[in-house]
Amino acid sequence: GVDLADGSCAHPTIPGKVSPLLPANHVTMAKGTGLVHTAPAHGMEDYSVASHHQLPTDCLVDEGGFFTEAAGPELQKKNVLEEGNEAVIQMLQAAGSLLKEEKFVHSYPYDWRTKKPMIIRASKQWFVNTASVKATAQEVLKKVKVIPTSAANRMLEMLDRRTFWCISRQRCWGVP
Repeated sequence: GVDLADGSCAHPTIPGKVSPLLPANHVTMAKGTGLVHTAPAHGMEDYSVASHHQLPTDCLVDEGGFFTEAAGPELQKKNVLEEGNEAVIQMLQAAGSLLKEEKFVHSYPYDWRTKKPMIIRASKQWFVNTASVKATAQEVLKKVKVIPTSAANRMLEMLDRRTFWCISRQRCWGVP
């Protein structure tokens, strides 16, 4: 990996796109070649590497699990876990970029309601660092009946230590 650091490679499915080769602590020779692709919009480790190197976190997958227009016309509107996967393999073969193909059972996280695999993808969020948000949250929490009551104090202490707030509408239907 050290020999390849600061190099670049052509993107195998997006003509004209060049991707940098970057070191990452989560990539080791013990788990393969020591080189992997990076998808900053689809995982914490990849996002951390992209943030460190000020890379964009473009997400080529929409809320329904389909490739977007930005992925290119060959992939657009194809489900990433179904026909989109096969389309990528065919594109790599056509470009002469596929070195090996084998079936692999990926350990996707599963949605507790639908029992279907979930795709991790970035979404727009707003981060604020403000005392008024903290004060409002603490005042509202004081009005909530918490059982056992000792848990309310732990929550108030946690709110007091929090420096940033993420305002998100990702799970408007609630939590399990």
